[in-house]
Amino acid sequence: MRETFVVGHRNPDTDSICSAVAYSNLKNKVADGRFCAKRAGNVNGETQFVLDHFGINAPEYLSDVRPRLSDLSLHKVDGITSDTSLKAAGDTMKNQGIVSLPILNGKKLEGLITISDIAYSDMDVFDNEILAKAKTPYKNIVEVLEGELIVGDDSEVVSSGKITVSAASIQKMETFVGKDDIVILANRDIAQKTAIEIGAQCIVVCMKSEVDEDIQKMAQEAKCNVIVTPYDTFIASRLICQSIPVSHVMTTEGLAQFNVNEYIDDVKEAMTNKRFRYFPVVNNKHEFLGMASRRRLLEIQRRNMILVDHNEMSQAVEGLDECEIQEIIDHHRLGSIETMSPVFFRNQPVGCTATIITQMYEEAGVEIEKPIAGLLCSAILSDTLMFRSPTCTPVDEQIARKLAQIAEIEIEDYAKQMFRAGSDLKGKKEDEIFYLDYKKFSSEGVNFGVGQITSLDQDELDEIKEKIVPYMQSVRSEQGLNMVFFMLTNIIQETTYLLMTGDNSQTIINQAFEVESKDGLAVLPGVMSRKKQLIPNILNILQQ
Repeated sequence: MRETFVVGHRNPDTDSICSAVAYSNLKNKVADGRFCAKRAGNVNGETQFVLDHFGINAPEYLSDVRPRLSDLSLHKVDGITSDTSLKAAGDTMKNQGIVSLPILNGKKLEGLITISDIAYSDMDVFDNEILAKAKTPYKNIVEVLEGELIVGDDSEVVSSGKITVSAASIQKMETFVGKDDIVILANRDIAQKTAIEIGAQCIVVCMKSEVDEDIQKMAQEAKCNVIVTPYDTFIASRLICQSIPVSHVMTTEGLAQFNVNEYIDDVKEAMTNKRFRYFPVVNNKHEFLGMASRRRLLEIQRRNMILVDHNEMSQAVEGLDECEIQEIIDHHRLGSIETMSPVFFRNQPVGCTATIITQMYEEAGVEIEKPIAGLLCSAILSDTLMFRSPTCTPVDEQIARKLAQIAEIEIEDYAKQMFRAGSDLKGKKEDEIFYLDYKKFSSEGVNFGVGQITSLDQDELDEIKEKIVPYMQSVRSEQGLNMVFFMLTNIIQETTYLLMTGDNSQTIINQAFEVESKDGLAVLPGVMSRKKQLIPNILNILQQ
């Protein structure tokens, strides 16, 4: 079953994460498939308090949803060991219909051998010392020749000598057969004895000929291996070179391989510069997982995504444009996301996405369990600032109070604990504070960013101001923005102290709220909401 990710916006707040968890839970109960909540940023203090309070683990972090090799159905291939013969490797590739094989040491990838490697090695027919150079195990020779080792030990390795074929007279034989040679011969007893007397390390007797007991005894005493094969001398001489281990010809340096976590786009580009058709894929431990091919990359399916609490590309997780958006559940203004095909899009003018999701539970007739009720209620309390925000509607409050009963929480006391957890920023660096709740916007060719911190403690907000003011300018430069705003919102006073930097930022705020900002600061009584108060007023001035 295909997996669908349910994810909120970058720099997620409590609504973004809690709505993702709650909606994935609902979808798993009413729809086919597997739905998994994810997060596109760090969990802030307030959200962590909520998750801990109701015993819910934070969703897994998702930095980029571009397809990776881990999303690909890899071609499963049984690897071979480095001492496997070339013939066995070739037969394996032929049987499996592939052109390359991984060489493994346990699960670890040691190298790669292709059908071309075997073909080129077979052309090296004039090197009669190839078995020794390749340190060929005797078990390979016996296996390739489909023979029987009647004298000797197949665990031994050929480390010296050359390959010869005895087809001449005994006198001639004594001139070209040397000590430690491997001699391929027929059923002539005299030839077999002569090879052993010269000091051959092995004789290969062809045509499944009988080897006299006297010759076998003679071979044992001389420590000469004896192999009997059903093949004639011509075929045996051709096959024996295919007994060399793949370690002699396999590719180990500059190996064309990929990590399972690499992005498909990057892999495609790298593949164009390689001559291979199949490429080994490994994990972070360098363990072999399977083979990837260009054809399989073309067949990969786009990842299914459901977006909650946002509908703008600038706020979405990286790589969303390469995914298939299935649904969008949101309560913000319509943004810039475009889809390839029609999607289920539910957008309501309420104070919180969790309010909409609670309605969807009720519409589906699904019981809301205590932990889920706690998450949904917490999200509403957070987004509406405990019903103080102008974004809060009667529906939000009505649903939140119903959820509070299921979750067995007392709203006033619980909300204060939650807000204190969220505003406890002691020891946090400027960037950690700034990006706790930050979004970017664009209108009329003007790009700007807005961050917000809420607190019950004005002294804490004043401390944050001293850290944030110098940091805002660096954010503006790094992100190429025209303006940057930061809302320091006092929940008790129901007032926002707005910090600003950039082109005409003070002029725009002065016109938008009819105030007099000074030294990059404007005091905005009654302004609590970025979505419903600050952003619309700024956009209105920009559009004028």
